[in-house]
Amino acid sequence: MTDITALLDDLRAENDALDALVADLDAAGMATATPAEGWTVAHQLAHLAWTDHWSLLATGDPEAFHAAVQREFEYGYDAVDRGAAEGAREDPAALLARWRTGRRELLAALAAVPDGTRLPWFGPPMKPASMATARLMETWAHGQDVADALGARREPTARLRHVAHLGVRTMGFAFAVHGRPAPTDPVRVELIGPAGEFWEWGPVDAADRVTGPALDFCLLVTRRRHLDDLGLTAEGDTARAWLPIAQAFAGPPGKDRPPLG
Repeated sequence: MTDITALLDDLRAENDALDALVADLDAAGMATATPAEGWTVAHQLAHLAWTDHWSLLATGDPEAFHAAVQREFEYGYDAVDRGAAEGAREDPAALLARWRTGRRELLAALAAVPDGTRLPWFGPPMKPASMATARLMETWAHGQDVADALGARREPTARLRHVAHLGVRTMGFAFAVHGRPAPTDPVRVELIGPAGEFWEWGPVDAADRVTGPALDFCLLVTRRRHLDDLGLTAEGDTARAWLPIAQAFAGPPGKDRPPLG
């Protein structure tokens, strides 16, 4: 059985880190534009609250989740942007309160789901640990947008390992959403964590490999930085083909950030 207590503690800590950036923002601060085109700080928080709501529905009522997906996504993936836009129009205090309540309820719900349960999602069903990892990844990624918008520098933490793990596990998905066949050659990934930790995935003897700082890899797989701005090295045809399209999040590929130059 998998004990996800530590993972949920990390998700709570990632939420708290973002909360510290936005807790004192007034309406003007919440309206600050972020690097995501058309999205303000309020849009970022509204999106996280929206996704927490869907996650909570998936954990508590799978049938209602499936019905809601058919209803909300009948005409395409724009329900994501609609959810962010609707939330961004809320009073900032109300939006913050809704986000805080939703994430707290989701932590409790995930802790109560029996190990091994498959939870419905927009892609393949997920176990509770996978859903918690996905929520941490999204919170960190959208938190990066908020930090960039506010000119804040976040200290990287060991929680990045969860984001990196998801980035590695979604390699086949990244190829699929770009209309390419899944690679058959394994890729070795070796990353250096924030405190100098050595993190590794894949066969030691794989011909294809990706190496570099864990922070850079996480910024890439969440599409928060352009590959040209990162200190990652790819060896082998599969690794070189993967990095430009690497994507740890569900849904269609987003618009890439331009190089910082």
